[in-house]
Amino acid sequence: MSSASLSVLDPLAAFVDVGSEHMHVSIAGGPPEVFGTFTTELHRLRDWLKAQSVKSVAMEATGVYWLPLYGVLEAAGLEVRMVNGKQTRNLPGRKTDMKDCQWGATLHAHGLLQAGFVPSADVRRLQDYLRLRADHLTSAAACVQHQQKALERMNIKLHDVISSLVSESGQRVIAAILSGERDAERLLALCDVRIQKKKAERVKESLRGTWAREHLFALRQAVENWQHYQRQIMACDQQIEEVLREMSGPEEPGAPLPPATKRGGINAPQIDDLHRLVFKLCGSKDLTVLPAHTDYSLLQLIGEVGLDLSAWPSEKHFTAWLGLAPGSHQSGKRKGSVRRKRNRPGRLFCMMARSLVQSKNIALGGFYRRMAGRRGGLVANIALARKLASLFWRVMVKGLSYAEAGLKAYEEQVLETKRRALCRLAKQLGRVVLPSLAEFQAADT
Repeated sequence: MSSASLSVLDPLAAFVDVGSEHMHVSIAGGPPEVFGTFTTELHRLRDWLKAQSVKSVAMEATGVYWLPLYGVLEAAGLEVRMVNGKQTRNLPGRKTDMKDCQWGATLHAHGLLQAGFVPSADVRRLQDYLRLRADHLTSAAACVQHQQKALERMNIKLHDVISSLVSESGQRVIAAILSGERDAERLLALCDVRIQKKKAERVKESLRGTWAREHLFALRQAVENWQHYQRQIMACDQQIEEVLREMSGPEEPGAPLPPATKRGGINAPQIDDLHRLVFKLCGSKDLTVLPAHTDYSLLQLIGEVGLDLSAWPSEKHFTAWLGLAPGSHQSGKRKGSVRRKRNRPGRLFCMMARSLVQSKNIALGGFYRRMAGRRGGLVANIALARKLASLFWRVMVKGLSYAEAGLKAYEEQVLETKRRALCRLAKQLGRVVLPSLAEFQAADT
């Protein structure tokens, strides 16, 4: 079908080809206009679009270059659509910024561009702080590795004996080493009482090394860098708490109190009433009752998908957007599946699923182990992550009340499913499935 036979849904639909230095804009495939990327140029672009009576603007999410323009157009009341670059691919050999914006505007005018998900402005603020904090955590982890490397070069094996170098015991010992202490007995006395009781000899042996000057210098710098990132993380926590309080609004008298919470891990934000803030943001729904959901993981999910999940009509749409469901590809009579790329929240659900691998009395843990035995750990992890995402969507959208059935109930359900499948197979083969002798005896008693 030619483009001339397609109906034009919006003759004033605009498309912006976003770049680091120039913005190429076209209205319904017309001659492009070129603007700069300075703030005054973005305002001039906005005014030009309003002068042309444009109501809807589409653009590709190119790096971070689209964010300033998106904020300017959003504040002006224009409908801004962020689209996947795959939807606007032009023909080979015709790749220029001018032609790209015209082609994108033509597609937008005919209603052929589907808008992607962009969270609201307050959620984007929270997202920026959380992502910056995650970068600091990554950098701090690298500093811990540098501390281990410096100790290893001096043949100091402290990190092999105690659980963590960044624990209170580890930091006290390292601070004493950097102050010039070399006596193993005195360094052991700085450790926790439990370490002194159970690992005294091993700790003392691990603290006998070469004490090379250059490696002590490297250790000092690694410790200072780690402390610097800890201060940066604490500063991010303060900003995150401020944003959460703004999003949750003033405290209402008689509001329901949140129940007890799970531990969020060593990397969780140091916010005193984090559980109460997350509980209030989620509409007084305690999502920590869901398996693998903690206040920290919920905070990360809110920072990526927001609080209004109505953008996804069903849990299938939500899991497909996360990249946790296989995509379909059909050409003629050939049908196949294609791998979807998991986005940030999709990877977060996969990380949460890994925490249930060794669970003892959780039904989803049994599901993972059963699936891993059939298809392998990678497939089982994605399948379990999809179930966690579905539960999250149901609670946020449908208000599902979740109750853990337990591992025993899940195993009984699996056995019942196998029994029904066996009965169906026996019926197809003209056979009858009879109960075992033990079942007969149990029935008689």
